Parts: sequence; structure tokens; C-alpha cells
Amino acid sequence: MTPAPAAVAGKALSYSSDDIKRMLPHRWPMLMIDRAYDVVPGVSGRGIKSVSVNEPFFAGHYPDHSIMPGVMIVEAMAQLVAVVYVAEIVENGTGSDTAAGEADASRNVGYLGSISTMKFSRLVVPGDQLTLQATLGQRLGGLRQVKVRASVGSELAAAGTLVVTTGRKG
Repeated sequence: MTPAPAAVAGKALSYSSDDIKRMLPHRWPMLMIDRAYDVVPGVSGRGIKSVSVNEPFFAGHYPDHSIMPGVMIVEAMAQLVAVVYVAEIVENGTGSDTAAGEADASRNVGYLGSISTMKFSRLVVPGDQLTLQATLGQRLGGLRQVKVRASVGSELAAAGTLVVTTGRKG
């Protein structure tokens, strides 16, 4: 993965969907983030999830009135958190610039430990574009508290606090 030109100047980074597939172990239909930008490795980032009527969960989640399940919105936010976390490993050289090094970095993606708070404010429907935000808090042993938000345009869709593990066992 080649850092975006802005990274060279010490600014925030951007990652394409192909970069994200190298950073995360998730694959379709569970890969829930299309792009990440304004990523400050290990600190914060923004992302995009374009919501399509072709998403498999719409077949069973109110087929006559398609709405994105809240758990999928939370998953998209959690995956942005993973990108911000893995970006720190990739960009600091603890992973290498090779595809194998990036795959090794994806093994550092932890798990969603808890949803401390979460409030849903708006329905998300096909055609919406979710703008995601994540700001990592301090480490608490093997856990990390993270503030997350998802919005559609200027309307807040969901916001809350997640706790994630900082690595995987096994």
C-alpha cells in the first residue's frame, strides 16, 4: 500500500477499498466500509459506507420498507476503528510495505468488546451514504474505548462509544 501524497507531508491519510481489503480480514458480505480518509493512524479517521439496495440484509430486514439494521451501522463504525488502528501498524513500519506485511497487519484487528452507549437518530435506507467518524481513546490494558458517529449528509444517524480489543488471541 502506498501512502497518499498527503501522508508524505505529515497530514491525514486516505485508503481505497482495495487498501482496506488488505488491512482488514473482513470480506463480502461483511466488509462494511468503502473508503477511509482523514486517517490519523492510531488516533482518528473518517470513512464512507455507500448503502445499496443490493446489500444482502435488505432481503430480510423489512423487505417492504428496507432499512439498514443498526447492528450493521455499528459494524461499519467498528471497521473504521480497525482501519485507524491498523494504519498505525502499517504506517509506522511494524508491518512492511509488501502485501505479506499488510496481511500480517490485518491479523492485529481485534474484536468488538462492547457497545457502551449507542443512540440511533435516523433510519438508513438504500441510496444513503453513511459518513463514519471514529476517535480512539486511551488504552485500558488490552481494551480501547472509541467514540464513533455515523451520519447521512448533515443528519446524525447513530453515535456512541464502543470498546474494542487491541489484538486477537489464537
